[in-house]
Amino acid sequence: MQTLTTLLASIPSPDNVAMAKAQQHLDGLLKPVGSLGRLEALAVQMAGMPGLNGKPFSGEKAIVVLCADHGVWHEGVAVSPQVVTAIQAANMMQATTGVCVLAAKAGAKVHVLDVGIDADPIPGLVNMKVTRGSGNIATGPAMSPQQAEALLLETMRYTRALAAQGVQLFGVGELGMANTTPAAAIVSVLTGEEPEQVVGIGANLPESLLGHKAQVVRKAIAVNQPNPGDGLAVLAKVGGYDLLGMTGVMLGAASCGLPVVLDGFLSYASALAACRIAPQVKPYLIPSHLSAEKGARLALEHLGLEPYLNMGMRLGEGSGAALAMQLVDAACAVYNNMGTLAASNIVLPETK
Repeated sequence: MQTLTTLLASIPSPDNVAMAKAQQHLDGLLKPVGSLGRLEALAVQMAGMPGLNGKPFSGEKAIVVLCADHGVWHEGVAVSPQVVTAIQAANMMQATTGVCVLAAKAGAKVHVLDVGIDADPIPGLVNMKVTRGSGNIATGPAMSPQQAEALLLETMRYTRALAAQGVQLFGVGELGMANTTPAAAIVSVLTGEEPEQVVGIGANLPESLLGHKAQVVRKAIAVNQPNPGDGLAVLAKVGGYDLLGMTGVMLGAASCGLPVVLDGFLSYASALAACRIAPQVKPYLIPSHLSAEKGARLALEHLGLEPYLNMGMRLGEGSGAALAMQLVDAACAVYNNMGTLAASNIVLPETK
């Protein structure tokens, strides 16, 4: 059985030859060269992924939603009752939540994983519960190093199993009351920015409480002293099971040479950690949308990623990833289905 070390080492480099061929193909399609802008760049990115065998193809899609509660909820950093995590997870089994509706439109299956909900197991969810809620990061670590490594490996293996079953395009999502607080802590640590620059209102926290939330993040960092150079340790100390699980999905997809569509602010935090754990994961990340959460732009800048959509969304759950999967489909359709200039005897003048 493969270990975390061997799986991380197995993440392949993008196929530059395939990407060059894809660009050449796109330049010969029935359109002015480059006229489909970032849609063409997305097709080229997809072509470079070894798991797709050199051809942009979105195929079977899966959005993996990681659900967990957080001890830091007890610090008064969220207005929603903690039980909403379990209620919404159950609603996902009824396909009535935002991500379920948008995923259905995109032709994606939603996989809901309980990695730490503070409730009894919910029928239908994949049970990977570590504990009933993570530790309160304001007073100690979210989890032990052993728990962190075990869950990272388990979510990577789950993702790889989906790939073995035919999934070719992944998306990530999360569900957990108060989880924008650990996400802000992760982003603060991994970007070096002050908590006040990354803390936002999450699920409608009153602006009058933003200062308190920033202080909780500052306290969590001071208490746990996470090493910014160790992405897994940052997740274990100031993160949470849902955030760590999303990192596992990203690394698992990349280890198969397959793309993963990010969601919003929470996923940016997980992506920053993933890139710290294994920098070679970055070419496999597709940013969906610019989350309305305060630290979103800052996190994306540090990732070096430019989102495709700006819809003012901050629902989470994987809703943005589901929406952006339709853009991935569009990029693949352009590449695979458009006619060529040569077949129509069109000769374009050389660009200088």
